[in-house]
Amino acid sequence: METHNLTSVSEFHLLGFSEDPDLQPVLFGLFLSMYLVTVLGNLLIILAVSSDSHLHTPMYFFLSTLSFDDICLTSSTVPKLIAGILTHSRVISYVGCLRQMSFFILFECTDSVLLTVMAYDRFVAICHPLHYAVIMNPRLCVLLVLFSVFSGLLDSQVHNLVILQVTCFKNMQIASFFCDPSQLLELSCSDILIKNIVTYMVGIVFGFFPMSGIIFSYYKIVSALLKISSSGGRYKAFSTCGSHLSVVCLFYGSGFGTYLGSSASYSPCKGDVASLMYSVVTPMLNPFIYSLRNRDILNTLKRLRGWRV
Repeated sequence: METHNLTSVSEFHLLGFSEDPDLQPVLFGLFLSMYLVTVLGNLLIILAVSSDSHLHTPMYFFLSTLSFDDICLTSSTVPKLIAGILTHSRVISYVGCLRQMSFFILFECTDSVLLTVMAYDRFVAICHPLHYAVIMNPRLCVLLVLFSVFSGLLDSQVHNLVILQVTCFKNMQIASFFCDPSQLLELSCSDILIKNIVTYMVGIVFGFFPMSGIIFSYYKIVSALLKISSSGGRYKAFSTCGSHLSVVCLFYGSGFGTYLGSSASYSPCKGDVASLMYSVVTPMLNPFIYSLRNRDILNTLKRLRGWRV
């Protein structure tokens, strides 16, 4: 198999979803629509939270931060994909690929940690309601958001350092619609053991640990809810968690399917679908999930549109 030294690498070719010319207008319209819906929907969430004083609480602060991060996550990949369809070019420069990978990992990892922070917020609200205002004070909320961003930066730099150590690639074709870090590692000529160690270690630190935090938080929440005698009280307490659980299942289900699946069972088609789910579809669905299941958000959005509530 032909290999390329790093010094001779100037660009990569993103294979994307399909090279069929008849499908390009369909793909362009699909991804443009998804991107616009994602940006507008998450901007509405941010606007609703910032404009209504009743929503100035830790839960909605984290939600608005998640919405902003979702806009950035989608913007790190989809505009390049749309531009490539328009210009009929699937080429991305080596530097541009590293830049796209860095931003993607930054916002993806921040998303992951933010979901864990939101689970902790619900744990405190349900299990320690009398101390909620004291525990989830503004200073702690800001620190938790900064920790989420710092985790994303750390994950991004780890991947950058690993990729920069690669001295040659098997070929220049990336079997994805963006510079997927797992695909770049797969293309490297370095020892497969090193690639697997990096992949699984990063998956454990930035995937398994946050997911474990979410599971532990909901274990405590369910335990606390079982002690409530009123079924109406249990439903009301748990209703604020339904939207978060839906997003967690979408995000982690597709993410683990991509990065922790075995190489033997991996296929480019399945990888593209899984990547599309957590990098585009999940950020697009988040505003609908949270607004339709949250009466406070829904009422604020109605007021913003001038509807009578």
